[in-house]
Amino acid sequence: MNTTHSGPHAARRADDATPDRIRRIRVSSVRLPLDTPVSDAKVLTGRQRPMTEVALLFAEIETENGHEGIGFGYSKRAGGPGQLAHAREVAPELIGEDPSDIGRLWTKLVWAGASVGRSGLATQAIAAFDVALWDLKAKRAGLPLAKLLGAHRDSVRCYNTSGGFLHTPVEELLDNASASLANGIGGIKIKVGHPEHKEDLRRLTAVREELGDDVPLMADANQQWDRPTARRMGRALEDFGLVWLEEPLDAYDSEGHAALAASLDTPVATGEMLASVAEHWELIRAGAADVIQPDAPRIGGITQFLRLAALAEHQHLQLAPHFAMEIHLHLAAAYPYEPWVEHFDWLEPLFNEGLEIGDGRMHVPFRPGLGITLSEQARQWTREECEITDRP
Repeated sequence: MNTTHSGPHAARRADDATPDRIRRIRVSSVRLPLDTPVSDAKVLTGRQRPMTEVALLFAEIETENGHEGIGFGYSKRAGGPGQLAHAREVAPELIGEDPSDIGRLWTKLVWAGASVGRSGLATQAIAAFDVALWDLKAKRAGLPLAKLLGAHRDSVRCYNTSGGFLHTPVEELLDNASASLANGIGGIKIKVGHPEHKEDLRRLTAVREELGDDVPLMADANQQWDRPTARRMGRALEDFGLVWLEEPLDAYDSEGHAALAASLDTPVATGEMLASVAEHWELIRAGAADVIQPDAPRIGGITQFLRLAALAEHQHLQLAPHFAMEIHLHLAAAYPYEPWVEHFDWLEPLFNEGLEIGDGRMHVPFRPGLGITLSEQARQWTREECEITDRP
């Protein structure tokens, strides 16, 4: 039987099915100021200065048929201008391309800058385009990104980090943790790695006594321990019942992480500082992490994150993506094993929309794509921008 469809919905389906082309790309650099300079163990050990801002790289893509997508990456302390410069160089490669061919376009952009490698700053610049293409694809389908990918759940367990930095006095630490729980967040992460190890234990003891034994608690050393210290501190922290001990060693010390993970009952988490799937594979192959913590903007975007998630699933690893909850909520919702997503309120002023949190979980928005649009405040914080409409 032949069925004829007519009306606006039929027109939209026909339009969505038509091959489309990218006609315009807007790339912008946004500097997000932090209300309070942020310090973790890397600052107290003299390796870094306190963080005062986050540099965001935004990519906005528009097609001939009027579809739009937005994506972003970021850098902390340094790298923002470099990401913007690389993005400007490779962006013309996308003009005239079908935005649905995301995997092919990722490869095309990588080869456009092949001489600077397939990790680090170069692929972090590509990430903004990749995220924008996935956002566009989900919007074109009329689905939240999580649903497009194939969600396993409509909400994800979430924990707070931004209230637990080492520069925060203990009393404020306790207030922040209690406020987070009252606002519906499910877990609390506390920074450790203080030069005086007894100070770490004192702060964790105060938090555990304040919150009780049933609240999920994590600790993050930000790579500042050597192997002997990590062993001693790992044993000392066993009684706190931590969900995980994060980055106890240098991010690239796969063997050290593996030995530590084998010796502790507390799960070991790491991966946020790695800049490619290949680097994460070294961790996975070594058995160096119970919890893998990839960062989609750092490893090249959503396309690469999905490759890594498949590797992690094959090894039955837990997943807890780092930062950028606006992106990672969708990716975590599509991971087969129950994950965690990190709540950071830093980026909230950049977007017109917020995320719903309650009962310890962050809920996937019903809005198509990532479900975000840039705020007027983000436009005001824009330092540089350019528009690309010409093919290379």
